Amino acid sequence: MHAGRQSRPAIFIILLLRSIAMAQSSPALPGTLTTADGIPLKLSLQRAQRRNRRHAFFLVAPLLAFIAVTFLLPIGDMLLRSVQNPELVSYMPRTLAVLKDWDGQEVPGEEAFAALAQDLKIAFQDKNFGKLGTRLNYEKSGAASLVRKSARRAARLEEGPYREALLKIDKDWGDIGIWRLIQREGRPYTDSYLLAAVDFQYNDQNEVVALPENQRIHILLFQRSFILSLVITLLTILLAYPISYLLANLPARKANMLMILVLLPFWTSLLVRTTAWIVMLQTQGVLNDLLVWIGVLDDENRLQMIFNQTGTIIAMTHILLPFMVLPLYSVMKTIPPNYLRAARSLGANPFTAFWKVYLPQTVPGVSAGSVLVFILAIGYFITPALVGGRTGQLISNRIAFHMQESLNWGLAAALGGILLVATLLLYILYNRLVGVDKVKLG
Repeated sequence: MHAGRQSRPAIFIILLLRSIAMAQSSPALPGTLTTADGIPLKLSLQRAQRRNRRHAFFLVAPLLAFIAVTFLLPIGDMLLRSVQNPELVSYMPRTLAVLKDWDGQEVPGEEAFAALAQDLKIAFQDKNFGKLGTRLNYEKSGAASLVRKSARRAARLEEGPYREALLKIDKDWGDIGIWRLIQREGRPYTDSYLLAAVDFQYNDQNEVVALPENQRIHILLFQRSFILSLVITLLTILLAYPISYLLANLPARKANMLMILVLLPFWTSLLVRTTAWIVMLQTQGVLNDLLVWIGVLDDENRLQMIFNQTGTIIAMTHILLPFMVLPLYSVMKTIPPNYLRAARSLGANPFTAFWKVYLPQTVPGVSAGSVLVFILAIGYFITPALVGGRTGQLISNRIAFHMQESLNWGLAAALGGILLVATLLLYILYNRLVGVDKVKLG
């Protein structure tokens, strides 16, 4: 009897497991749709949808990875560089530790000078004093030469007093402004690059002030970039609209020939096209010679159409024209010609029929072309660099200058980040006013 009482729990568990298995294998409730193998149709559809979503994700995963590597990561790196500030943290840790509790009211004492001498000595040994001086020179002119000279001589200092020794090397170490600069920029992140990108800076009292008027260049370049991009976009609309209308309404043979003429410059090297405009627009170029030959100008009053804003507008309008023609043509091709004939038959004159019936249907093509041309124009670099001269340069040329010549990558990243944000804001405004859903390429 004792053994029988012990076996009852085991028998109960076996019966419970068997009932669960039978319930799982039993057919669905009456009235429930099932598949051939007895699985409820709703559950089967959910499983199929999950499988399809997984398959779709795996199909687009390479594209997502490509976009992340070639687009998102570079943009993220650029935005990070605009606020990163590792130089002083890496090369002046002792000085920054002493200045952490400094009140900034007067030049610090011997302890700070001793820490500075040690940091300069190590920076000279590791050959990092050039990077340190360059970073300080972005904020205060002359700081680079001060750091280089002091680092070379501090390497020979064996013992203190370091205050007198460094002041003897260069009396600028007695300027409280350089110490405030070191304290302010001794952080891993800074807003100095972003301030410089909009023509502001910190003064010696750590107050944000505008740059001197003769040094304010970035805001002017931003304004010029947006204005010229808008002008180029409007000019491409005016030129591309009749061309696209002809392409859409000419017989196929003639339309194909005209399309080849539109695309032929598009297939030509950008550098070649820009150089051709230099030849045509220069003072002794083809256009000036033609105007002198027909008597419009005399030889002493030739037009200056190159190395200024005029040259930038003309060359970029020609280069970007196909980006407006193709969206317009693809939309116009889908508009039935019967619409205009119907409007004429109802009493509308040709202009009213075009304005009321045809033009509204081409708005999606105009919108698509405008977005393409404007965004391309605002970031153009080669053409303004070659034909723009001093007054035709855009903000992209300034970004390239800081990356290639001044090597101020932080300021270049700040300018690029501001340009990106401004373009996104304009895109949002455009979406509110026009609607991105109305943009069509055909």
